[in-house]
Amino acid sequence: MKKSYIFSPGPVAVPPEVLLAGAAPTVHHRSADFPPIFKRCEEKLQKIFLTANPVAITASSGTGAVEAAMISTASPGDTVVVYNGGKFGERWLKVAQVYGMKVIDLKTEWGKPLDTELLEKTLKENPGTKSVVVTQTETSTGTVSDIKRIGEIVSATSAISIIDAVSAFAAEEMRTDEWKIDIVCTGSQKAMMLPPGLGFASISPKAEEAMKSAKCACFYLDLRRYLKAMRGGEDTPFTPAVNLFYSLEKACDILIEEGMENSWARHKVLSRAARAAMISLGLSLYSERPSVVLTATNMPEGIEFGAFNKQLKARGITIAGGQDHLKGKIFRFATLGYYDVFDAITIISAVEMALAGAGYKFETGKGVSAALEILSQYNPAKGWVAAEEATRNLEPVAALL
Repeated sequence: MKKSYIFSPGPVAVPPEVLLAGAAPTVHHRSADFPPIFKRCEEKLQKIFLTANPVAITASSGTGAVEAAMISTASPGDTVVVYNGGKFGERWLKVAQVYGMKVIDLKTEWGKPLDTELLEKTLKENPGTKSVVVTQTETSTGTVSDIKRIGEIVSATSAISIIDAVSAFAAEEMRTDEWKIDIVCTGSQKAMMLPPGLGFASISPKAEEAMKSAKCACFYLDLRRYLKAMRGGEDTPFTPAVNLFYSLEKACDILIEEGMENSWARHKVLSRAARAAMISLGLSLYSERPSVVLTATNMPEGIEFGAFNKQLKARGITIAGGQDHLKGKIFRFATLGYYDVFDAITIISAVEMALAGAGYKFETGKGVSAALEILSQYNPAKGWVAAEEATRNLEPVAALL
């Protein structure tokens, strides 16, 4: 018997009750059956996004949501600032170029977050900037940027902020309205704990104002159509992924019951355990500012990623490798969404076994022991927030904060 485990930074494992919800009979999206489902999902999404603003739902990946946000708020020739610090920052650069926008490329060495001082300086020098596009967690490097500060900077200008929170949402802290973020985009297959197929974009009044003069050619991804449908009684402008809405409502219920503070804290504790384990094994982290979404670790000298990954696959474990120039140089794994302390121990144990199988020399169990020191701070009776507070000063976590 072989059991499979998925520890990639998306798609991630989906709770059985979420999968089962999606197996209900399909209703017609223009019948009286669908509007109540849509309305409940919308209200629950607003609680999760911590926003009073509408949340558009597209039948797409998270990429579709971000592209929709970019092209619904700008015109060809408009100046758009893009944080380019990895594979996904590069994607938004290409999207802007395809639609004829004038791009200011804030190119950053992979593994480094957005330099907020540089952003502030750039916006002062370019007062006509239409939007600022920032990836909260650059999944290719495991790096998180300071979205709260970015919100402060952009909200003081005429530009709007568009945040790619595709992998970060519900894992990294995101206080949409409080941080004055105009559009927060995410996808269903990460910490939202759903199968792939849905994109989400919360839309502020400032962003809606920008849409009035936007002239990029778009149709299916025109967020104005989604807003019009939501306010006009049709709910969605095009055929929605009906059964994914059933799953969406169940996933929202799970997140609301846990609470966003607890969800953020849980991801912090699990990622701290993973990072502590890697360091205890004599490995080094790739990112300068690690995200809670995933652990990006440099391959040890003399060990090939292919041999290491083959060992993992033989044990039914799926992780991710490096992309582009990092291919073969790093490995990435996540405890994102539907994961707990025992899942963290599973992937850390698997990494130890695979490293040993690939020829790396270390003290067996040292990584697991380091992780347990952190994970043992979690007490179900006290919750994840208390565990997060208890782990801040533990070594080697404190040095990484």
